[in-house]
Amino acid sequence: MIRMLIGRGQPLVALAMRMTLARYLLASVCALSSDFAAFLMLGHLGAPPMLAACGGYALGLVVHWIVSVRFVFDTGAGASHAQRIGFVMSALVGMGLTMACVGALSAAGVTPALAKLLSVPVSFFTVYAIRKYGIFARA
Repeated sequence: MIRMLIGRGQPLVALAMRMTLARYLLASVCALSSDFAAFLMLGHLGAPPMLAACGGYALGLVVHWIVSVRFVFDTGAGASHAQRIGFVMSALVGMGLTMACVGALSAAGVTPALAKLLSVPVSFFTVYAIRKYGIFARA
């Protein structure tokens, strides 16, 4: 079986890509849990929805970094300085998308928690693509 996968190449590449996406999804669930808990806490403390989204996203970023470099994108020798910077930059893109979605949807009358949930797929797929095909492309 392994010989068939290695010999053909394509199935092995497809399997590796699916596994990376699955690991990234698990890392994202961990990060989103932290993010959403902080978002709800900040909202409960009276922070405006966009500020709460920013604070939650920042905490989720830290969790995502820790899980990503250890579990998702195997860099072998550890993450490089450029990858750290790229990770933060991609997170800023995701944070901007999240804040824009939460702000716009909240202004349109959607509850902040639902607005935050609706922003997740937009941010998730955008940031995953940046990290997978840019930052950690060689990992």
